[in-house]
Amino acid sequence: MMNESSSYSPPQPMPRFELGQLCYTPGAQAALQRFQVNPLHLICRHVRGDWGDVCAEDAEANENALREGHRLLSSYTLSAPESEGERPKPVKVWLITEADRSVTTILLPEEY
Repeated sequence: MMNESSSYSPPQPMPRFELGQLCYTPGAQAALQRFQVNPLHLICRHVRGDWGDVCAEDAEANENALREGHRLLSSYTLSAPESEGERPKPVKVWLITEADRSVTTILLPEEY
């Protein structure tokens, strides 16, 4: 848990930075399709400062990166909805916005 002096900011209703060109890798595209996740949902979370499944230190690093103009990283876990039958194993996807805010890419960690 972060203390009051931490630079953590809760997700905001408005975009907090420019995304640049939006891209995704073949692996991320396949995962999004397999789990029926609209990539715009993840992009909206990312641009509003909901960094997803990152640790507190990485969330704080993102907050610093917003001020200092460094790369931003969000991490989200995709999982199948509750249903009958066998469910695929959850998959982690990353969203990375480059330091110059020219490109935001959705990718699998192993594609980094």
